[in-house]
Amino acid sequence: MKYLTGAPDHPAFVLLEDGTWFSGSTVRVIEKAFGEVVFTTNLTGYQETFTDPSYLGQIVVMTAPMIGNYGVNPEDSESRGPQVSGVVVRELSRHSSNWRSTQTLDEWLAASGVPVLEGIDTRRLTRHLRERGAMRGVLAPGREPTRELTAQLLASASMEGLDLASRATLGEQHTEGAGPHVVAYDFGMKRNIVRMLVQAGCRVTVVPATTSPAAVRELKPDGLFLSNGPGDPAAVGYALGTIRELSGAGLPTFGICLGHQLVGLAYGGGTAKLPYGHRGGNHPVRDLRNDQVLITTQNHGFAVVGDGNSIPGAPELQVTHVNLNDGTIEGIRHRELPLFAVQYHPEAAPGPHDALPHFAEFMASLGGGKSSKPQALDRQGLSS
Repeated sequence: MKYLTGAPDHPAFVLLEDGTWFSGSTVRVIEKAFGEVVFTTNLTGYQETFTDPSYLGQIVVMTAPMIGNYGVNPEDSESRGPQVSGVVVRELSRHSSNWRSTQTLDEWLAASGVPVLEGIDTRRLTRHLRERGAMRGVLAPGREPTRELTAQLLASASMEGLDLASRATLGEQHTEGAGPHVVAYDFGMKRNIVRMLVQAGCRVTVVPATTSPAAVRELKPDGLFLSNGPGDPAAVGYALGTIRELSGAGLPTFGICLGHQLVGLAYGGGTAKLPYGHRGGNHPVRDLRNDQVLITTQNHGFAVVGDGNSIPGAPELQVTHVNLNDGTIEGIRHRELPLFAVQYHPEAAPGPHDALPHFAEFMASLGGGKSSKPQALDRQGLSS
């Protein structure tokens, strides 16, 4: 099955593993790029999206019709550079119009070798992914797929069972900020999480994903943070014993996204791949403790198995938040220990700020420092 859209500049296409393909074009000559094809509903914040390490190994379809109109700049990246394998858009803006822009989106992506396919009916592609589920795909130059390319796609890595956290983590330990000392495990952590922890009043030491519990104890932390990250949480088994040992000793612990899933696994629960995941800045979540609804930013393809009542295999954990779209678990808390985690992103970047108070909640569990509600941040991480 194929869908033809737009006249080619350099002809190219996206081929999905179920045989469906969409014809489009590229501004520049590209090399083929493989990855899991997913979509996000964010209208803005494409630079933060493309630099989010949780998108490592994925081809991202943008549902907004035009992407790139405000360019890119050095301040808005959530990591060292683009993490996505490829980008699919309806229309790529050739010009950027913003006083902070330093280059166009395509120039920036080209410098990292990330292909951008345009002229695609992204609404139709998104509907296909919603109906069939996220799946492997390839962006490739040319007018139509070949049997050889199809074979290569079917032989490419699947996201299930894939440990990408060990690839996304930074290799060096570093510290910033002042206040109660929080050791943050980097499984592919967004920069804005560190900014928010520092702004909340923490001294944050970021450590690689495989850091041992003994090495963490030597740092004498007041709290533990478990970051977001890419890949299958069940493949990050090396972190589970560490999480249980440190949090089980009473160390206040806060997890976000992958960190949330790892907490569920560490205490006996399971995770499962969602049909097409949650990605975007408009996902409603209900706080079961007060019946409040939060609009949240999300980026994940797996979820902790369970419902609003319980997590099978993990009686020590209580469900605190659920997704209003599909009922999946969005927040958990230990019944006795100072440990909680959320599936969504309270640091946003991009997205709404409804969940910002979670950082103050974590500070309160540390028993010191500036435990008041964090101030809003501008894009450089400064209070306004």
